[in-house]
Amino acid sequence: MFDLANQSFTLLIITVLFPIYFKEVAVGDKQRGDALWAAGISIALFIVVLLSPFVGAYADGHRARKKLLLSTGVLCIFLTASLALVQQGWGWYALLLFVPANILYQLGENLLASFLPSLSTTRTMGRVSAIGWTMGYAGGLMILVFIGFLMKALGWSATTDWTPFFIIAAAWFGLGIIPAAIYLDEPDNQQVEGSAPVSAIARLRRTIEHASDYKQLVRFLGSFLIYGFGIQTMIAFAAIIARDFGISDTNLIWFTLQLTLTAGITAIFVSRFQDRIGVRATIITFLAVWIASAAGLFLVKLSYAQSPPQWMFWAIGNGIGIGLGGIGTASRTIVGMFAPRHRTAEFFGLWGMTYKLSGAIGVLAFGQIKAWVGDIWAMGLLISFFSAGLLLFLRVDVISGIRAARRGERELVATKPPSIM
Repeated sequence: MFDLANQSFTLLIITVLFPIYFKEVAVGDKQRGDALWAAGISIALFIVVLLSPFVGAYADGHRARKKLLLSTGVLCIFLTASLALVQQGWGWYALLLFVPANILYQLGENLLASFLPSLSTTRTMGRVSAIGWTMGYAGGLMILVFIGFLMKALGWSATTDWTPFFIIAAAWFGLGIIPAAIYLDEPDNQQVEGSAPVSAIARLRRTIEHASDYKQLVRFLGSFLIYGFGIQTMIAFAAIIARDFGISDTNLIWFTLQLTLTAGITAIFVSRFQDRIGVRATIITFLAVWIASAAGLFLVKLSYAQSPPQWMFWAIGNGIGIGLGGIGTASRTIVGMFAPRHRTAEFFGLWGMTYKLSGAIGVLAFGQIKAWVGDIWAMGLLISFFSAGLLLFLRVDVISGIRAARRGERELVATKPPSIM
């Protein structure tokens, strides 16, 4: 349900409506809007990179995952509603609201993912992860249909009319996290004593010192960093790229609805078959889809620099949706497999830190190249992100990574003193 709830922020604020509103209304300049939007996304993600390991270690050490998850959610909801106050020419004010909202949302994503190992086993982790991912896309479909209906019924198709949708996004998020507040339990894990800052630094240092024990995790995070450049870029710029292809107003909602539907169907498919075919084959398959989709965007822009046919982008959008629906749940699953159970929040903090770093670097690079060099070069950069990520992922040995995680758990048990009756 939390996956379903926060889709209102993912879709309406990060991906579809607010990027266009920010660029065309708050900033009012196409080139400067691209550059500032990329900078805003990157600043938020760089801050998340710095905070993630400390938040993860604190959550593990003080059994505070649920408390932190709900706290970041509530604060993000408040800032999301505040975006409705942004008016024409308020570009910098919009960033002052959006950046902290995005920081809170991204930290919440890390914390949410850290519950996965306690809600599943190694054999069912892929299915449980995909169910959560599917719930997210189900929430996305519902809110997009609702927004599309309101646009049509109330005539809110002009970009300047979109501020009520930001309040709706906040309300959707707020109502959706109530089940998590009531029913989600704090995972039972080893408590680390000591003050929060010292504990976090000590655990982060120990993770780095023992990195050789989790060599496959390090290899995966290296490949994930690179192909994450492309994923984060598409999430941040999907609506802006669609707008460049001439897709606007309610058609932008229907295009995103198509993309979300394709992603949701893919997530359902992955939930049924990922554990059968293996997470390695799953990731390789979807990286190939991403490469083909990015190559399609590049070729269309190369052939039709000024006015590319809209139907081509609609067709490529299916590939983007398939890539989004499959790669996310598979990547989250492999981290859960490689994480010892007593360090799940810490390891998912590292995963989140890597993903956010990929967004900070990838979105900033893509946005600046798109703004100051041109769309064709930016699309070529996307292809290189996914291709390099695939080459690095081929070096990851999943079986060895799982064995290292179980070995870490056995070593913890061996070092515990016997209980006194």
